[in-house]
Amino acid sequence: MPYFNIVAETSENTVVTEYEPVKKRSDSYQSEAALEQEFIRMLCEQGYEYLPIHTESDLVSNLRKQLEELNHYTFSDTEWEDFFHNAIANPNEHIVEKTRKIQEDHIQNLRRDDGSTKNITLIDKKNIHNNRLQVINQYVVSTKDGAKHDNRYDVTVLVNGFPLVHIELKRRGVAIREAFNQIERYQRESFWSGSGLYEYIQIFVISNGANTKYYSNSTRWNAEREHKKKGASKTKSSNSFEFTCFWADANNRVIPDLIDFTKTFFAKHTILNILTKYCIFTSEDMLMVMRPYQITATERILNRIEIANNYKKYGSVEGGGYIWHTTGSGKTLTSFKTARLASRLPYIDKVLFVVDRKDLDYQTMKEYDRFEKGAANSNTSTAVLKKQLEDVEAHIIITTIQKLATFIKKNPVHEVYTKHVVIIFDECHRSQFGDMHTAIVKHFKKYHLFGFTGTPIFSVNSGRAKNPEFFTTAQTFGDQLHSYTIVDAINDKNVLPFRVDYVQTMKAEEEITDEMVWDINREKAMMAPKRIQLVTSYILEHFDQKTYRGDKTYII
Repeated sequence: MPYFNIVAETSENTVVTEYEPVKKRSDSYQSEAALEQEFIRMLCEQGYEYLPIHTESDLVSNLRKQLEELNHYTFSDTEWEDFFHNAIANPNEHIVEKTRKIQEDHIQNLRRDDGSTKNITLIDKKNIHNNRLQVINQYVVSTKDGAKHDNRYDVTVLVNGFPLVHIELKRRGVAIREAFNQIERYQRESFWSGSGLYEYIQIFVISNGANTKYYSNSTRWNAEREHKKKGASKTKSSNSFEFTCFWADANNRVIPDLIDFTKTFFAKHTILNILTKYCIFTSEDMLMVMRPYQITATERILNRIEIANNYKKYGSVEGGGYIWHTTGSGKTLTSFKTARLASRLPYIDKVLFVVDRKDLDYQTMKEYDRFEKGAANSNTSTAVLKKQLEDVEAHIIITTIQKLATFIKKNPVHEVYTKHVVIIFDECHRSQFGDMHTAIVKHFKKYHLFGFTGTPIFSVNSGRAKNPEFFTTAQTFGDQLHSYTIVDAINDKNVLPFRVDYVQTMKAEEEITDEMVWDINREKAMMAPKRIQLVTSYILEHFDQKTYRGDKTYII
């Protein structure tokens, strides 16, 4: 039973809790033009403003107007010229610098005519509804603007005048890979042309009506990096299509149809939350956009912290919970974003990310540093951990459960125990047992305990029959806040499906009856040396074939 009986839920969740597809489907629109018009109509119905903008001069003029409204300030012509050419459309800045501007440096400095300076906000991240959403279509870029070829873009969503989301549509029946390839061509031929405003795009959406996917502006670079890791000498950018992903509801039900996708992904609060909270611009200059299950897990942890704080349920199992996300689903990224957002809550003093292998804190630190340099503090000893726990500037700390347990043992009384802390356990199915865990929850008074696991412990597999001290994951951490199992990952094509080949290693004698089968010593039969030898021989003989190790061509 959940610890909290939710009477009413907010409609501001980034990922809709449960979505029922509408009866009207995208197959009602056979042509690309008709689908585009319906898509724009739905956006306007959801509060977007349509603008008949098709040229750069109009795009720049609208950008100025939107920034003036957002900042409650009117630029003089000279101020705007200087600000536009230096802070917005600097010819020395391209996708990386412009992405950093949206994700990190969204407040730029304006030098006014009188010599004073003023902060200009490009996108409001504190109150997302201060941002204005507009939509344009059939934007034209020509060779006159410096483009290699004349191009006409389908649909673009503007946020405060900046083109931040671009949508490329294909008619029903055409593979959405064609839309992906078209965007790749635009990136090569024209996004950088003119003032380069289309280099501000953070997210791309591709659709043929029946199937719709999204991805970040760095997807191609991510693919190249992964390709190089695998030892390939040459990279084909088309392979990065595999890094695109579907949108889904919180129950992991995929929402592929463009009409349903528009109602959910392009809901104003959803797209603004994704752009302002759930993108990560890494220290390697990569933009990562989180998947729906990662966003859901993050928001549910933050929501549980808020509820538990309001009801003063911290320091108990009610104030926490666990996330069941399968191996390979990006738990480190989810935990990083959770830790980052939790550390910004005004009443949270520390966020501890606890791992259970002595070398894993360094590995996790490298991952966290990749997401954001210097965002977290790792420690090489219990003494360093003690200093970090006492440092008011150290908000996120990565440590092992062994070091934390040693700290508690050496410091039975410490002021950190009275601080309001969030403790996140990685692979909590391993770290939740024993005296170390007991000591942690005994000493800390105002804590919220959360666990991430790919293999939770349930009552049927807890081992309580043999050892009464074993507890389930729910008994230790609280409610299951979200799950994304291997089945969900296979359905999303995020992992390869299992292929099971049944190979017979035992053959029953003809004279054995069904009644006699129940008298067989099953363990003895399964562990028979002859059977083990047959299994081992089969693995050795077929390993290269089954794992494609004989094929030196890497495909990603």
